[in-house]
Amino acid sequence: MPARLKVLTSAQLATAHDEGDARALVKHYLAVLEQRAPGRSVEVRVPPHAAVQVVPGVRHTRGTPPAVVETDADTWLALATGRTTWAEAIDSGAVVASGERTDLSPYLPLLSAT
Repeated sequence: MPARLKVLTSAQLATAHDEGDARALVKHYLAVLEQRAPGRSVEVRVPPHAAVQVVPGVRHTRGTPPAVVETDADTWLALATGRTTWAEAIDSGAVVASGERTDLSPYLPLLSAT
């Protein structure tokens, strides 16, 4: 079983930003999304770094989830920090979203854990 995602402390987050640690940043912002949108109806994938199931609704347990959001690390970090919008990322093809409840715009940006 993969390690659970966790929100970084302020110091860890600053270090990850300073060092350009995309893996740590991706996992941090996925953990923040998991807190803000608890549930298991949408799988958000940021390969090769991590994936998380979020958003209230029908729980997914096996096989390919009925709702999937997939993007690269740079786009995920831009969405999480507000450097791009959900609509811009979808329109440009940088985010592929299929299924119900895949519009993550109500939860973005994810600048802090609160």
